[in-house]
Amino acid sequence: MAMARRLASSLLSHSFYAARCSSSLFRGARTHDRALGVLRMFSIAAEPITPPVEVHHTQLLIDGKFVDSASGRTFPTLDPRTGEVIAHVAEGDLEDINRAVSAARKAFDEGPWPKMSGYERSHILYRFADLIEKHNDEIAALETWDGGKPYEHTAQKEIPMVTRLMRYYAGWADKIHGLVVPADGPHHVQVLHEPIGVAGQIIPWNFPLLMFGWKIGPALACGNTVVLKTAEQTPLSALYVSKLLHEAGLPAGVLNVVSGFGPTAGAAIASHMDVDKLVFTGSTDTGKIVLELAARSNLKRVTLELGGKSPMIIMDDADVDQAVELAHSALFFNQGQCCCAGSRTFVHERVYDEFVEKSKARALKRVVGDPFKNGVEQGPQVDEKQFKKIMHYIKSGIDSGATLVAGGDRIGDKGFYVQPTVFSDVKDEMAIAREDIFGPVQSILKFKDLHEVIQRANATEYGLAAGVFTNDMNTANTLMRALRVGTVWFNCFHVFDATIPFGGYKMSGQGREKGIDSLKNYLQVKAVVTSLKNPAWL
Repeated sequence: MAMARRLASSLLSHSFYAARCSSSLFRGARTHDRALGVLRMFSIAAEPITPPVEVHHTQLLIDGKFVDSASGRTFPTLDPRTGEVIAHVAEGDLEDINRAVSAARKAFDEGPWPKMSGYERSHILYRFADLIEKHNDEIAALETWDGGKPYEHTAQKEIPMVTRLMRYYAGWADKIHGLVVPADGPHHVQVLHEPIGVAGQIIPWNFPLLMFGWKIGPALACGNTVVLKTAEQTPLSALYVSKLLHEAGLPAGVLNVVSGFGPTAGAAIASHMDVDKLVFTGSTDTGKIVLELAARSNLKRVTLELGGKSPMIIMDDADVDQAVELAHSALFFNQGQCCCAGSRTFVHERVYDEFVEKSKARALKRVVGDPFKNGVEQGPQVDEKQFKKIMHYIKSGIDSGATLVAGGDRIGDKGFYVQPTVFSDVKDEMAIAREDIFGPVQSILKFKDLHEVIQRANATEYGLAAGVFTNDMNTANTLMRALRVGTVWFNCFHVFDATIPFGGYKMSGQGREKGIDSLKNYLQVKAVVTSLKNPAWL
């Protein structure tokens, strides 16, 4: 579906109106009076702003060409601002995955990619990064249109992060090498680091292009070929940049992109006998299925980045104003649709009341609206399913006795907008404190001392990340070792530099992405031992 291209200035010129917000969730709840007192009006564009981009690629990318699905079926990808169709995208299934894997296998076994020097591969990846940078604004517009992300953030932060990431892995391509190690006898021993082969990759909808980069960057740098499935909610940006990668000189068949659904296309990748490596980002429940399918097929190696319920710990020495802003960003960033969001805000009892009141005020000031409008902090949730899930958890919080201090309802009657919502008096046993809501719902819990908060923060099946706000180095040193998570941010949150490994403990996954550790996902280790006759030295 083609949309007329407009100048970037048009993003700023549309009028807004105040959408009346109902209070249906509050009726019958004991928080009724207080909740009504904190409602405010949110502004949503009377007419959605026309995105400054056109949709050109909706087919599958197999063996270097855009092709229709074997079945001829398509599915709609929707604008979360309205629920209306943006475009119809080819729906891949088992037959298409077979075609894509066959192309990837041929490209690995017979093609030039793994046989190229690392220096040659790095040149292609560098050129790809340059093309992403050149088309930054168009890519950002697709990402916003398809997923509801604020355009300003996407254009200024997320897409440049992808560019930086690809340059990082381009730099690694010619620095991957093995070792020569000593043996106790007359033997020459080489340790080779070899590409695995065909990598199957399944990416989520919340950061489609960033996850695309996290997956293909190290895989390609190491000399592998790829079959990647996009999320059905947000397929457009990956198809667009895949075209750019081929413009940069990537040989046909090295990267194949199939749009489709998890039970069909995703399951076909996970269980395919000719896929050598599997990488999945998504929910823990789906991760278990993916791991089982991989084991039941050819026991392919699996890297998983799964769900989280990350603690954000505010100590009593914190500057409350700064802590409120940090905790707000930790939770509400990307509409709360972030696996490592600081969704359990633990606040020391000495500053708890002040923190709650200021968190309420900050939530009420959060700018929600059309993500293409300048100054908007929060767009719509990705789709109706996610919207309904969030509303269910808000009702659960009210019903379980938490105090609703801000938000709690939808915004307007069109699209999937949710008010920034804050609960206080949250208890550990409540669903909103235990389960991954994946939305703009902040749960604030009270604690007394360091020992208590460590125990409670770790009392979860997840272990993806944690945040801490403190000025006490002894407290920081204790927490950095005691928290059972893959990442701990001190006095910051959501720092995702290309060099920093990311992954979880416990049921938040296995393996790491980004940084030098991610290369290990895509390399095999081979020992080569050669007998020596009368060596001059050992």
